[in-house]
Formats: sequence, C-alpha cells, structure tokens
Amino acid sequence: MVAEVLDALKPTPGGCYGDGTVGGGGHAAAMLAASSPTGWLYGCDRDGAAIEAAGRRLAEFAGRFEIRRGNFADLAEWVPTGRCDGVLLDLGVSSAQLDQAERGFSFQLDGPLDMRMDVRQSLTAAGLVNTASPETLAGIFWEFGGERQARRFANAIARDRENRPFATTRCLADLIERLAPRRGKKAHPATKVFQALRIAVNDETGSLQRGLATAMRLLKPGGRLAVITFHSLEDRVVKDFGRARARDYTFAGGVDVPELREPRTPELKWVSRKAITPGDAELRANPRSRSAQLRVMEKL
Repeated sequence: MVAEVLDALKPTPGGCYGDGTVGGGGHAAAMLAASSPTGWLYGCDRDGAAIEAAGRRLAEFAGRFEIRRGNFADLAEWVPTGRCDGVLLDLGVSSAQLDQAERGFSFQLDGPLDMRMDVRQSLTAAGLVNTASPETLAGIFWEFGGERQARRFANAIARDRENRPFATTRCLADLIERLAPRRGKKAHPATKVFQALRIAVNDETGSLQRGLATAMRLLKPGGRLAVITFHSLEDRVVKDFGRARARDYTFAGGVDVPELREPRTPELKWVSRKAITPGDAELRANPRSRSAQLRVMEKL
C-alpha cells in the first residue's frame, strides 16, 4: 500500500519520518524519494535479514537515514521525542519471512517450528508448543487466533508431544489437519493456530500497544501515524488506542460511566474513521494484501 501510505503521511522535503517495520525497505524508499532531497528517515526492524535488505534497497539515499535492529516499541530510546512528521507501522509477517522455510512461519513449507522475528531471542514456537500447558496453549489459540477448537487442539498437542516433540511446521500442521479435515474448505485448518503461535512467540500484541504509545511520543503536533494491520486482533488494538486518545474526556475504573467522566484535551484525531484498503491493482499484483487495512491518526 505504498501509494496509500504516501497519501496518508504526505512526506515533504525537509521532513522527518519513522518506519518501525522497515522490512525490505519498500515504504522507506518511497518516503525518502517523496521527501527528497532533504528528508530524513529513522527505521528499525526486529529481523536482521530485513535490516540487511533495507540497507541495500536504500543505498541510493545514503546520508539521509538511520536504521537499527530492534523492536519499534523501543524507537524512543534513540529517536528524539517530537522529531517526526510521520510514523509508519506495517504489522504482521512479511512475504520474505513466509517464503523462507527455515524461518518456520508457514505451514505450507516444511521447516523448523521457529517463528521468531528476531532470531536472537530464545523462545521459539517449538519451545512454546512442547512446554506450555494445555490450558496455556488453548488460551493462546483462542485469544490470538480466535480458534474455536482451541482446547481440543491443545489437548491433542499435549498428548502427542509425550511420544515425540513437535520440531517442524509440517508435523504440527498435519496434526491439526487430522483433527479438523478441510472437507473442501479453502483455508487450511492450522491457519489460526499458526497465527496465534506467531503472535505469542513475538509478543506482537504487547509490542503493538507499546509501539503505538511510542509513536505518539516521536510525532510532532500535526504529525501523522499510519498503521497497516492484517487481522482483526491487530486492528482492534489500533482502533481502541485511537478511540481512547481521541476522546475529550477520561474515566477511571475501566467502565465508561457518563456521570463520572473527567474532561481532558484529546491527544489525536482520526484522519479517516474508515479503514483504507488495497485497490484492485494491488490486489492483483499482491494477493497477500487482501486483508490489509490502513488506519491514520494525527497528533494534536
């Protein structure tokens, strides 16, 4: 969604921008090109391979960007507060990660059950699947995947791992498919389980919650935050964040009782209440973008 991101952030010469999920550098290159000749970009990614790819992609803009390996939730540790005119967070797993069997993100390719965005961390999907209690696994499958058969799948995993630990993506996917045969369904029955494990292994929900708050600290007044989500859980976190920060009141206790509201100055406003989705041309060129939703907020 390069065109949509550029329209949302409106990069200009001399502007400063942040890309918290730089990936292969596609969005970053577009922002640097649009802000030429004097725009600046801070970028980061948890994936070391992505950092290397982005460095190559952005070579033509040498001297106008700084990229570091790390979580976008930690950007404020090295990017000055109030420095950015725009920040982009393009969430989820990248095509490059999905297409590498050795990364273990996809059930369509047989590889180690890994799923780490940052391979320096110790927790892998295999470690989680083979050591977590059935109750913990069921909670993960339900909370992060919305899997209705979460308890059944978790109990089956706990039984099977007693004989042989789960080591590969195919081993786990085959178990789920035996328990819930496709019977003509388009989606693989392991889709939600794999999504849930990936989110848990990488603490994606926690990182997103912290990262949204970090992005607000980095933005100047009038700066914009653009977030691309790929599933309902991510989108709900973004919407809840935006709604809370756009309110002109606050309340205590977790329940919004009108009589107990306290007035406050809103921190942001929605640029568009409705999510922006990919156009037909992008869907034809990149079918994986079909679930993408772009939401844009502006700091007040």
